[in-house]
Amino acid sequence: MIAMKKIYILCILAGFGLSSCKKLLDEKPAGVLTDKNYYLSAADAQAAIIGALSQLQPQGYYQRTAYIMGELSGDCLVPLLTQNQERIDMYKIAYAPANIEINNWWVNSYKLISRTNDILANVPNINMDAVAKNNILGNASFLRGMAYFDLAKSFGDVPLITHPIVGANDPDFSPSRTAADKVYAQAIADLLFAEANCLSEDKISSANKGMVSSGAATAMLARVYLQRGSTTFADPNDNQNALAACNKLISSGTYKLMSKYADVFNWDMKYFPQQTEHIFAVQFGTNNTTTTQNITVRMFTPLAGGGSGSFVANPYVFNTLYTAEDHIRKSWNVANKVTDPKGVVSTVAPWISKYRDPQWVLGSNNSRMNWIVLRFADVLLMQSEAMNNINPADPNKFNGLNAVRDRAGLTASHLSLANTPSASAFIDTLVKDRARELCVEGHRRWDLIRLGRFKQVEKAINDITVQDHQFLLPVPQPERDVNPNLSQNTGY
Repeated sequence: MIAMKKIYILCILAGFGLSSCKKLLDEKPAGVLTDKNYYLSAADAQAAIIGALSQLQPQGYYQRTAYIMGELSGDCLVPLLTQNQERIDMYKIAYAPANIEINNWWVNSYKLISRTNDILANVPNINMDAVAKNNILGNASFLRGMAYFDLAKSFGDVPLITHPIVGANDPDFSPSRTAADKVYAQAIADLLFAEANCLSEDKISSANKGMVSSGAATAMLARVYLQRGSTTFADPNDNQNALAACNKLISSGTYKLMSKYADVFNWDMKYFPQQTEHIFAVQFGTNNTTTTQNITVRMFTPLAGGGSGSFVANPYVFNTLYTAEDHIRKSWNVANKVTDPKGVVSTVAPWISKYRDPQWVLGSNNSRMNWIVLRFADVLLMQSEAMNNINPADPNKFNGLNAVRDRAGLTASHLSLANTPSASAFIDTLVKDRARELCVEGHRRWDLIRLGRFKQVEKAINDITVQDHQFLLPVPQPERDVNPNLSQNTGY
């Protein structure tokens, strides 16, 4: 009964949805647990941070909605155009306040923030090993910072809540929106704390694989600085800070490119030190009844291959994006053939083939694949981007980009000032290189907005005219219905 009670309080205090805790909520608890009689031991603290990390796993968050938000309004992924209108609207840049996927993104971000606020408020009072405590607090700070970054880049101004909401009398029970620059500042503060307090990758025990490392905080800081540097409220030092974060991670030697591109997505090599490229990933388990598995393989695999074919590749990716020399990444990331359950190979519409799992049971929602949030190739690309922003004439700005190209077999196609002379030409190349390397890893919308190519790419590839207000998503109408203090973004 003690174990059941601990899980029960995590469901209540940390914001688990009813579906996650239905069986537990049907139980009659022996007593009512609160933050005052739950957060008592190191075991309680560890259970709480695992509960926060698990909030990333739902299909309505980083298992599926992350790429619906980050990829459909881009040039790589297309939803099945005969169902799921909310996905079609994301693809067609016709999103509206009632879009349930946008609501999922908002709601699950705040569920994660709720869980981390509980941890950050209560774990400091637990008598436990200082290093272990700081690591848990660092993990919580990373997750909160990442959630606020996701919200700010998606919606602009959003409610900023940094403490547990204890009742209807709390001033933040029905919060108004906080200016986006302040939300970014909070995200950066959280990530700096995480960088200083999380364990380094080599210090994370085998029992805690999947927890956030200090390197993950450094990499996320680079991403946040770069994205803020493209806004109207950019800090003058954003690009320099992004570069410093990238250089810090690169010079540490902890992370490296996998020698084979395919091994980045080899789920037999999920963890450091075998997997040297993943910096932070949402963890999913094996195909059984005791761990949460990932639906993504089924979503992308065509019907003929035992999947649902819910998403396909944009024809541009298969036909145009990759050069003839770039066959290593193309052959892994996108295909127009699939093997059916009887072993028969057939030709199909191009599909995103990069997420594979030999242990996936055809037709099931269950695969072992992790959702990669940060990897070392992205750090190298961000380093090049920051250097171009700081000094377009610096020949060393190509080093990171060329290293990523080298792994793809493009050593004969190095970039330099001779063939890419201007800052704008560099951005045009980087836009394509990020799509080739990071194809459907959840970054595309934000990359195109940050790099100033959102309108151009949508018009050229999808023949869609993006309006200025569509750079931000609408505040979900269900949230405004219950909170009269939430204003709507202009244009919706």
